[in-house]
Amino acid sequence: MTETRTLVLIPARMAATRLPGKPLLDIGGLPMIVHVLRRAEEAQIGRVAVATDTPEIAAAVKLHGGEVVMTRPDHPSGSDRIYEALKQLDPQGKIEIVVNLQGDFPTISPGNIRDVLPPLADPAVDIATLAAQIHTEEEATNPNVVKAVGSPIGPRRLRALYFTRATAPTGDGPRYHHIGLYAYRRAALERFVTLPPSPLEQQEKLEQLRALEAGMRIDVMIVDTVPRGVDTPADLETARRLLANN
Repeated sequence: MTETRTLVLIPARMAATRLPGKPLLDIGGLPMIVHVLRRAEEAQIGRVAVATDTPEIAAAVKLHGGEVVMTRPDHPSGSDRIYEALKQLDPQGKIEIVVNLQGDFPTISPGNIRDVLPPLADPAVDIATLAAQIHTEEEATNPNVVKAVGSPIGPRRLRALYFTRATAPTGDGPRYHHIGLYAYRRAALERFVTLPPSPLEQQEKLEQLRALEAGMRIDVMIVDTVPRGVDTPADLETARRLLANN
């Protein structure tokens, strides 16, 4: 995976209801979006840019030396936002792999960002993502924890069969906590954004099911830990504590 063909895009917007102004919340003296930008830059897998519709986010990123793409405000999802950003940044079509890194993962490790790329070495794989094994009952039964269900196809690798908020699969054996970091083959992203929302996507409220229902292949790399997303004030305090210790 050479740097010239991989683009990391971080979609960011201000519309979070539980944490207003989330991307600009201070963590150790830096806005949260800048922490995510730094992790992506440290991963050293390619060009990094923040895709946003908010001038305040753009200004904060630029102030800290980051690249910004201004996108339309009416995108229904982060995938649509990064596709618009891709077309702006690379109209010639030279980029082959697009990594979608959520803007509320300030504690993600650069190594985990790199971990999402190996499945795309297989030309049969359209999209790659991450998961970590679940070790507690609370995590297994929490509907806010999305479970990745798949067939093992190698060490630390699954071929995804389904994603669900339910506790699945049932019975004895491992369950996996899905981590919302994706690497798309360019053609897969182009196809994905043209597809209408699918029935299971709408039922589970999980965008990645649209790809599976369309017959696209998603492979999952198993990593050791789940990076903590920031959705609540308690999450914010946890992120501040973790990053203060770095």
